Amino acid sequence: MDCRQWFALALLAPCLSLAQTSDPGSASRCATRLSVAFLGTSPTSTLMQSVDPKSQVDSLLVDPAFYERFARFINATFNSAPSSIPEQDAAYWLTKVILTNDRPWKDLFEGPYRVDPPNASGGDPQVVSDSNGLGYFRSTPWQIEYEGNEPAGYKLRTAYRIMNNTIGLHLIPATNAPGVDISATGRQQPQCAGCHYDSVYALDKIARVLTVRQGTGSNTTFLPPDPAQIPQTVLGGVVIHDDADLVHALIASPSFSFRACRLGFLFLYGRAEYTTEASVFDACVDAFNADGRIQAALKSIVSNKSFCQ
Repeated sequence: MDCRQWFALALLAPCLSLAQTSDPGSASRCATRLSVAFLGTSPTSTLMQSVDPKSQVDSLLVDPAFYERFARFINATFNSAPSSIPEQDAAYWLTKVILTNDRPWKDLFEGPYRVDPPNASGGDPQVVSDSNGLGYFRSTPWQIEYEGNEPAGYKLRTAYRIMNNTIGLHLIPATNAPGVDISATGRQQPQCAGCHYDSVYALDKIARVLTVRQGTGSNTTFLPPDPAQIPQTVLGGVVIHDDADLVHALIASPSFSFRACRLGFLFLYGRAEYTTEASVFDACVDAFNADGRIQAALKSIVSNKSFCQ
Protein backbone atom coordinates (compact mmCIF):
# COMPACT_ATOMS: atom_id res chain seq x y z
CA MET A 1 0.00 0.00 0.00
CA ASP A 2 1.51 3.36 -0.98
CA CYS A 3 1.14 6.56 1.01
CA ARG A 4 -1.70 7.88 -1.11
CA GLN A 5 -3.81 4.73 -0.50
CA TRP A 6 -3.09 4.81 3.21
CA PHE A 7 -4.03 8.49 3.43
CA ALA A 8 -7.34 7.91 1.58
CA LEU A 9 -8.29 5.07 3.91
CA ALA A 10 -7.37 7.17 6.94
CA LEU A 11 -9.74 9.90 5.78
CA LEU A 12 -12.52 7.38 5.12
CA ALA A 13 -12.20 5.51 8.43
CA PRO A 14 -14.21 7.99 10.55
CA CYS A 15 -17.04 7.85 8.03
CA LEU A 16 -17.05 4.06 8.11
CA SER A 17 -17.11 4.13 11.87
CA LEU A 18 -20.07 6.49 11.93
CA ALA A 19 -21.98 4.40 9.40
CA GLN A 20 -21.48 1.26 11.44
CA THR A 21 -22.51 2.85 14.72
CA SER A 22 -26.26 3.06 15.20
CA ASP A 23 -27.95 5.97 16.91
CA PRO A 24 -27.90 5.01 20.61
CA GLY A 25 -31.44 6.35 21.00
CA SER A 26 -32.94 4.60 17.99
CA ALA A 27 -33.47 1.27 19.77
CA SER A 28 -35.29 2.89 22.69
CA ARG A 29 -37.47 4.93 20.33
CA CYS A 30 -38.31 1.79 18.37
CA ALA A 31 -39.14 -0.08 21.60
CA THR A 32 -41.51 2.70 22.61
CA ARG A 33 -43.19 2.78 19.23
CA LEU A 34 -43.69 -0.97 19.15
CA SER A 35 -45.07 -1.16 22.66
CA VAL A 36 -47.48 1.73 22.16
CA ALA A 37 -48.67 0.31 18.81
CA PHE A 38 -49.25 -3.25 20.02
CA LEU A 39 -50.05 -2.83 23.70
CA GLY A 40 -50.95 0.83 24.17
CA THR A 41 -48.43 1.10 27.02
CA SER A 42 -44.87 2.14 27.68
CA PRO A 43 -42.27 -0.56 26.92
CA THR A 44 -41.12 -2.99 29.57
CA SER A 45 -37.55 -2.77 30.79
CA THR A 46 -36.74 -5.93 28.80
CA LEU A 47 -38.00 -4.40 25.57
CA MET A 48 -36.40 -1.05 26.35
CA GLN A 49 -33.00 -2.66 26.89
CA SER A 50 -33.12 -4.75 23.73
CA VAL A 51 -30.60 -3.75 21.08
CA ASP A 52 -33.09 -5.00 18.47
CA PRO A 53 -36.64 -4.34 19.72
CA LYS A 54 -38.19 -5.79 16.56
CA SER A 55 -36.83 -9.19 17.58
CA GLN A 56 -39.35 -9.06 20.43
CA VAL A 57 -42.44 -8.67 18.22
CA ASP A 58 -43.44 -12.32 18.68
CA SER A 59 -43.64 -11.71 22.43
CA LEU A 60 -45.83 -8.66 21.93
CA LEU A 61 -48.18 -10.67 19.72
CA VAL A 62 -48.93 -13.16 22.52
CA ASP A 63 -49.42 -10.54 25.21
CA PRO A 64 -53.01 -10.44 26.57
CA ALA A 65 -52.82 -6.66 26.34
CA PHE A 66 -52.39 -7.02 22.57
CA TYR A 67 -55.38 -9.37 22.36
CA GLU A 68 -57.51 -6.81 24.19
CA ARG A 69 -56.27 -3.81 22.21
CA PHE A 70 -56.65 -5.47 18.82
CA ALA A 71 -60.09 -6.90 19.64
CA ARG A 72 -61.30 -3.45 20.62
CA PHE A 73 -59.87 -2.01 17.42
CA ILE A 74 -61.63 -4.64 15.31
CA ASN A 75 -64.91 -4.11 17.12
CA ALA A 76 -64.77 -0.35 16.57
CA THR A 77 -63.82 -0.82 12.91
CA PHE A 78 -66.41 -3.48 12.09
CA ASN A 79 -69.41 -1.83 13.76
CA SER A 80 -71.20 1.33 12.69
CA ALA A 81 -71.92 2.44 16.26
CA PRO A 82 -71.56 1.22 19.87
CA SER A 83 -73.88 -1.67 20.64
CA SER A 84 -76.51 -1.49 23.35
CA ILE A 85 -75.65 -4.89 24.87
CA PRO A 86 -72.24 -6.64 25.10
CA GLU A 87 -73.19 -9.74 23.11
CA GLN A 88 -73.90 -7.61 20.05
CA ASP A 89 -70.19 -6.75 20.02
CA ALA A 90 -69.65 -10.27 18.70
CA ALA A 91 -66.57 -9.31 16.68
CA TYR A 92 -64.80 -8.23 19.88
CA TRP A 93 -65.46 -11.45 21.80
CA LEU A 94 -64.60 -13.77 18.93
CA THR A 95 -61.48 -11.82 17.92
CA LYS A 96 -60.07 -12.41 21.40
CA VAL A 97 -60.71 -16.15 21.03
CA ILE A 98 -59.12 -16.23 17.56
CA LEU A 99 -55.99 -14.45 18.81
CA THR A 100 -55.70 -16.35 22.08
CA ASN A 101 -55.96 -19.70 20.33
CA ASP A 102 -53.71 -18.66 17.43
CA ARG A 103 -56.38 -19.43 14.85
CA PRO A 104 -56.42 -18.35 11.19
CA TRP A 105 -58.02 -14.96 10.65
CA LYS A 106 -60.68 -16.45 8.37
CA ASP A 107 -62.07 -18.34 11.39
CA LEU A 108 -63.42 -15.04 12.65
CA PHE A 109 -65.86 -15.12 9.75
CA GLU A 110 -66.39 -18.78 8.89
CA GLY A 111 -65.22 -20.72 11.94
CA PRO A 112 -67.54 -23.05 13.92
CA TYR A 113 -68.55 -20.53 16.57
CA ARG A 114 -71.37 -18.37 17.80
CA VAL A 115 -71.54 -15.64 20.43
CA ASP A 116 -74.29 -16.04 23.04
CA PRO A 117 -75.53 -13.74 25.81
CA PRO A 118 -73.96 -14.11 29.28
CA ASN A 119 -74.89 -17.16 31.31
CA ALA A 120 -75.55 -14.98 34.34
CA SER A 121 -76.35 -11.35 34.99
CA GLY A 122 -73.22 -9.23 34.87
CA GLY A 123 -71.19 -11.95 33.14
CA ASP A 124 -69.43 -11.81 29.80
CA PRO A 125 -70.98 -13.06 26.56
CA GLN A 126 -70.00 -16.63 25.73
CA VAL A 127 -68.15 -17.77 22.62
CA VAL A 128 -69.56 -21.25 21.98
CA SER A 129 -68.36 -23.97 19.61
CA ASP A 130 -71.06 -24.59 17.03
CA SER A 131 -70.72 -26.90 14.04
CA ASN A 132 -73.37 -24.78 12.33
CA GLY A 133 -71.60 -21.54 13.18
CA LEU A 134 -70.29 -19.05 10.66
CA GLY A 135 -67.86 -17.02 12.68
CA TYR A 136 -70.07 -14.50 14.46
CA PHE A 137 -72.38 -13.95 11.49
CA ARG A 138 -75.02 -16.45 12.70
CA SER A 139 -74.95 -15.25 16.30
CA THR A 140 -78.49 -14.13 17.09
CA PRO A 141 -77.55 -10.91 18.96
CA TRP A 142 -75.37 -9.80 16.04
CA GLN A 143 -78.10 -10.64 13.52
CA ILE A 144 -80.60 -8.57 15.50
CA GLU A 145 -78.15 -5.66 15.62
CA TYR A 146 -77.88 -5.65 11.83
CA GLU A 147 -81.31 -6.94 10.80
CA GLY A 148 -82.23 -3.64 9.15
CA ASN A 149 -85.67 -2.23 8.39
CA GLU A 150 -86.40 -3.49 4.88
CA PRO A 151 -90.22 -3.79 4.61
CA ALA A 152 -90.27 -7.40 3.38
CA GLY A 153 -87.65 -8.57 5.89
CA TYR A 154 -84.71 -8.86 3.48
CA LYS A 155 -81.55 -8.24 5.49
CA LEU A 156 -79.82 -5.65 3.34
CA ARG A 157 -77.91 -4.28 6.28
CA THR A 158 -76.63 -7.74 7.18
CA ALA A 159 -75.51 -8.32 3.59
CA TYR A 160 -73.56 -5.07 3.62
CA ARG A 161 -72.03 -5.65 7.04
CA ILE A 162 -70.77 -9.13 6.08
CA MET A 163 -68.99 -7.69 3.06
CA ASN A 164 -67.70 -4.69 4.97
CA ASN A 165 -66.20 -6.84 7.73
CA THR A 166 -64.59 -9.41 5.44
CA ILE A 167 -63.31 -7.38 2.48
CA GLY A 168 -63.75 -3.77 3.59
CA LEU A 169 -66.55 -2.86 1.18
CA HIS A 170 -67.70 0.71 1.81
CA LEU A 171 -70.91 2.03 0.28
CA ILE A 172 -72.54 5.44 0.75
CA PRO A 173 -76.33 5.68 0.32
CA ALA A 174 -77.34 7.80 -2.66
CA THR A 175 -80.12 9.36 -0.59
CA ASN A 176 -81.75 8.95 2.79
CA ALA A 177 -84.26 11.77 2.49
CA PRO A 178 -87.67 11.30 4.17
CA GLY A 179 -90.30 9.83 1.91
CA VAL A 180 -87.90 7.89 -0.27
CA ASP A 181 -89.39 4.55 -1.37
CA ILE A 182 -87.24 1.89 0.31
CA SER A 183 -89.26 -1.03 -1.07
CA ALA A 184 -87.76 -3.45 -3.57
CA THR A 185 -89.45 -1.47 -6.34
CA GLY A 186 -88.03 1.79 -5.05
CA ARG A 187 -84.55 0.31 -4.87
CA GLN A 188 -84.75 -0.51 -8.58
CA GLN A 189 -84.70 3.19 -9.41
CA PRO A 190 -81.49 4.38 -11.11
CA GLN A 191 -80.14 6.20 -8.06
CA CYS A 192 -80.34 3.00 -5.99
CA ALA A 193 -80.01 0.14 -8.46
CA GLY A 194 -76.27 0.57 -8.79
CA CYS A 195 -75.68 -0.79 -5.31
CA HIS A 196 -78.79 -2.92 -4.88
CA TYR A 197 -79.12 -4.79 -8.18
CA ASP A 198 -76.43 -3.95 -10.75
CA SER A 199 -73.17 -4.09 -8.83
CA VAL A 200 -71.07 -7.21 -8.30
CA TYR A 201 -71.88 -6.57 -4.62
CA ALA A 202 -75.62 -6.22 -5.31
CA LEU A 203 -77.15 -5.93 -1.85
CA ASP A 204 -80.63 -7.06 -2.83
CA LYS A 205 -79.39 -10.16 -4.61
CA ILE A 206 -77.18 -11.15 -1.68
CA ALA A 207 -79.92 -10.47 0.86
CA ARG A 208 -82.21 -12.90 -0.99
CA VAL A 209 -80.09 -15.89 0.12
CA LEU A 210 -79.98 -14.80 3.77
CA THR A 211 -82.58 -15.62 6.38
CA VAL A 212 -85.62 -13.33 6.40
CA ARG A 213 -86.44 -11.11 9.36
CA GLN A 214 -89.82 -11.46 11.05
CA GLY A 215 -90.69 -8.98 13.77
CA THR A 216 -88.29 -6.50 15.35
CA GLY A 217 -86.06 -6.18 18.39
CA SER A 218 -86.50 -8.86 21.06
CA ASN A 219 -89.42 -10.27 19.08
CA THR A 220 -87.30 -10.90 16.02
CA THR A 221 -87.19 -14.34 14.45
CA PHE A 222 -85.39 -15.37 11.29
CA LEU A 223 -87.06 -17.59 8.71
CA PRO A 224 -85.36 -19.57 5.94
CA PRO A 225 -85.02 -17.68 2.65
CA ASP A 226 -87.59 -18.12 -0.11
CA PRO A 227 -86.47 -21.11 -2.24
CA ALA A 228 -87.65 -19.22 -5.33
CA GLN A 229 -84.92 -16.62 -4.66
CA ILE A 230 -82.09 -19.16 -4.59
CA PRO A 231 -79.47 -19.21 -6.01
CA GLN A 232 -78.19 -15.76 -6.82
CA THR A 233 -75.21 -14.86 -9.00
CA VAL A 234 -73.07 -12.10 -7.51
CA LEU A 235 -69.43 -11.11 -6.99
CA GLY A 236 -68.70 -11.19 -10.69
CA GLY A 237 -70.17 -14.59 -11.48
CA VAL A 238 -70.17 -16.49 -8.18
CA VAL A 239 -73.29 -18.56 -7.54
CA ILE A 240 -74.37 -18.49 -3.89
CA HIS A 241 -77.11 -20.40 -2.12
CA ASP A 242 -76.74 -19.12 1.44
CA ASP A 243 -74.66 -17.01 3.79
CA ALA A 244 -71.93 -19.66 3.99
CA ASP A 245 -71.45 -19.61 0.21
CA LEU A 246 -71.22 -15.83 0.38
CA VAL A 247 -68.61 -15.78 3.15
CA HIS A 248 -66.51 -18.53 1.57
CA ALA A 249 -66.46 -16.63 -1.74
CA LEU A 250 -65.44 -13.39 -0.03
CA ILE A 251 -62.62 -15.08 1.87
CA ALA A 252 -61.38 -16.74 -1.32
CA SER A 253 -61.11 -13.38 -3.11
CA PRO A 254 -57.91 -11.26 -3.16
CA SER A 255 -59.89 -8.53 -1.40
CA PHE A 256 -59.80 -10.57 1.82
CA SER A 257 -56.02 -10.40 2.18
CA PHE A 258 -56.04 -6.74 1.11
CA ARG A 259 -58.54 -6.05 3.90
CA ALA A 260 -56.35 -7.84 6.43
CA CYS A 261 -53.32 -5.72 5.55
CA ARG A 262 -55.34 -2.51 5.48
CA LEU A 263 -56.51 -3.38 8.97
CA GLY A 264 -52.86 -3.86 9.88
CA PHE A 265 -51.93 -0.37 8.69
CA LEU A 266 -54.92 1.17 10.45
CA PHE A 267 -54.03 -0.56 13.70
CA LEU A 268 -50.31 0.22 13.61
CA TYR A 269 -50.31 3.65 11.95
CA GLY A 270 -53.85 4.91 12.49
CA ARG A 271 -54.22 5.44 8.75
CA ALA A 272 -54.50 3.64 5.43
CA GLU A 273 -51.37 2.74 3.53
CA TYR A 274 -49.72 5.36 1.30
CA THR A 275 -49.05 4.65 -2.36
CA THR A 276 -45.33 4.96 -1.60
CA GLU A 277 -45.69 1.99 0.76
CA ALA A 278 -46.75 -0.42 -1.99
CA SER A 279 -43.79 -2.73 -1.39
CA VAL A 280 -44.56 -2.92 2.35
CA PHE A 281 -48.21 -3.62 1.60
CA ASP A 282 -47.38 -6.30 -0.98
CA ALA A 283 -45.03 -8.01 1.48
CA CYS A 284 -47.83 -7.96 4.05
CA VAL A 285 -50.25 -9.61 1.62
CA ASP A 286 -47.70 -12.31 0.81
CA ALA A 287 -47.04 -12.96 4.50
CA PHE A 288 -50.73 -13.12 5.33
CA ASN A 289 -51.53 -15.45 2.43
CA ALA A 290 -48.69 -17.78 3.41
CA ASP A 291 -49.59 -17.89 7.11
CA GLY A 292 -53.29 -17.12 7.39
CA ARG A 293 -53.05 -15.34 10.75
CA ILE A 294 -53.55 -11.61 11.19
CA GLN A 295 -50.44 -11.64 13.38
CA ALA A 296 -48.34 -12.44 10.30
CA ALA A 297 -49.68 -9.35 8.56
CA LEU A 298 -48.87 -7.13 11.53
CA LYS A 299 -45.39 -8.59 11.95
CA SER A 300 -44.63 -8.09 8.27
CA ILE A 301 -45.53 -4.41 8.44
CA VAL A 302 -43.39 -3.63 11.49
CA SER A 303 -40.49 -5.71 10.18
CA ASN A 304 -39.93 -3.22 7.41
CA LYS A 305 -37.17 -0.77 8.20
CA SER A 306 -39.52 2.16 7.68
CA PHE A 307 -41.65 1.37 10.74
CA CYS A 308 -39.24 2.66 13.37
CA GLN A 309 -37.72 5.46 11.33
